[in-house]
Amino acid sequence: MSHLEPEQLALLAMGEPVASDAEADHLAECAVCADELALFRHTAIVGRSAIDAGELETPPDVVWSRISEELGLGAHVLVADRVDEQHEPERAPAPATASAPTADVAAVPAPARHAEPRRRSRLVWALAAALVVVAGVGVGSWALLQRNASTEIAQAELNPFPDHPDAVGAAVVEEERDGELLVRVTVDSAATPDTYREVWLINSDATALISLGVLDGTEGTFPIPSGVDLRDYVLVDVSQEPIDGDPQHSGDSIVRGELSFV
Repeated sequence: MSHLEPEQLALLAMGEPVASDAEADHLAECAVCADELALFRHTAIVGRSAIDAGELETPPDVVWSRISEELGLGAHVLVADRVDEQHEPERAPAPATASAPTADVAAVPAPARHAEPRRRSRLVWALAAALVVVAGVGVGSWALLQRNASTEIAQAELNPFPDHPDAVGAAVVEEERDGELLVRVTVDSAATPDTYREVWLINSDATALISLGVLDGTEGTFPIPSGVDLRDYVLVDVSQEPIDGDPQHSGDSIVRGELSFV
């Protein structure tokens, strides 16, 4: 059977199941198709690895020139609409003997030697298309990660109170892309039956406090209410609370620490 089309090889390199059983058998036996598939796979890997951060730039024409030179294609691949024009079949020269009819010889077209360059040209454009697809997926993923990224703005080491000498903890405040503030709290302390742990923000002189919620397990993330100034509510506190229905702070703090801003 004939070689697989470059466009089909590009799809195979990106993981698309577009080969029939017969085409898969051909691919396993044909060195030309196998080499082209390996080239496409390398292109896909390079394209994916290039999407890590920063702004993406359109490659200059010299990049395409170097691709063309590497594949031995010549400058014709840079201008698609001139490919056929630059590879018109050559006319066979007239024989030297006078008895040969020149018109008849000239009327015979040369073999289609431009078929292989044309396939190479299609190969280059398929490579370029594969890079565009990979880059598009990569940019989309990168943009989604950037949109969901958060920034750490403060942290605190949470120190134990005398009644809980073995407790340790930490707090990290992060600002989301939309401006929302979250505090992530971790606490490692011995559990006490019939109690639960609650996370608080307390102002610097301990005269006002805000409950952020119940800490279930050793780690939790809590939204900080809009309008709360962390320069005022600079203390993060985790208390042990009895199950008595009283929403007030029990006075039994497990750990507490002051936020330092980064």
